[in-house]
Amino acid sequence: MNTRLLGAILALAVASLAPPVLAQDKTEQSGDQTQKKQKAIKDKKKDPDAIGERDVGKGLNWYSIEKEIAMGKQFAMEIERVAKIVDDPIIAEYVNRVGQNLVRNSDCKVPVTIKVIDTEEPNAMALPGGFFYVNTGLITLAENEAELAGVMGHEIAHIAARHGTRQATRGNLANLATIPLIFMGGWTGFGIRQAASVAIPLGFLSFSRDFEREADLLGLQYMYKAGYDPNGFVDFFERLESLEKRKPGTISKAFRSHPPTADRIEEAQKNISELLRERPEYVITTSEFDEVKERVIAMSNRRKLGPNDDPNRPRLKRAPGAGTEPVEGDGKKTEDPDERPTLKRRN
Repeated sequence: MNTRLLGAILALAVASLAPPVLAQDKTEQSGDQTQKKQKAIKDKKKDPDAIGERDVGKGLNWYSIEKEIAMGKQFAMEIERVAKIVDDPIIAEYVNRVGQNLVRNSDCKVPVTIKVIDTEEPNAMALPGGFFYVNTGLITLAENEAELAGVMGHEIAHIAARHGTRQATRGNLANLATIPLIFMGGWTGFGIRQAASVAIPLGFLSFSRDFEREADLLGLQYMYKAGYDPNGFVDFFERLESLEKRKPGTISKAFRSHPPTADRIEEAQKNISELLRERPEYVITTSEFDEVKERVIAMSNRRKLGPNDDPNRPRLKRAPGAGTEPVEGDGKKTEDPDERPTLKRRN
């Protein structure tokens, strides 16, 4: 065969093989880039469109769902034994309806029972297994329904993500890790372990910073999907922060388990701008919220007066300069020890 002809044939063969190889390389590169982009976008915990189709409660957990529910029920019975549950049907029904709307738009895998506690502390509390309490103080402090939904969404996120039992599992692990102290440290080591174990039960309610951030992230998505303005969450915590500056100690009393620190507020604002698409309309408040808030305030005022106090009954006022006389609890005057007659022996 002619050498020139053989070279031409080889060149054609190489040319015919080259395009498919190059095309395959480009396809693989394009596929890799697409996968990376999808991975960056489709972090399901940051995707409100994936709500209900994701398992946000995954993680190390020694408690089954059944055990978690039974445990939460036991805690709920203890709380209701000492707390005053609001029996006003209008208040109870409204708060339950707002909460159940958020639950339907959440990742919860368990039914949620919502009740209202009659106390001035502006807070809410979620127990393991779907037991959830809203304080009347939270309703009076909130300026609109979106703010109330923001705090409730955060607590419902704790239930959905099973933070209570996951945190308790971490506590149990920490407790087990201290067992060698008994053998290595003698009675001193045993004392350290006993002191460390005191905080273990608090693991069901006192969440780590990571769990708090996750509850903020998920709670924002739940209220957003339910139709509320997610900025209501930020507004409420900014007002709490401002209140803390005016009256130091407010936050430590009201939100001692998860204070609304400035970095959490900034993180929430970032999540709203980056993860939640703008909507033409949001629910900010309703006439029902205003009505319920008025009922709660009226109920609080009645409680302060006491069962036997009538605000319209006549009252006696002491005239200026009349002085004061100490009285006992039954209203009787008490004698000043210095004014009582005393016996003196004659010389």
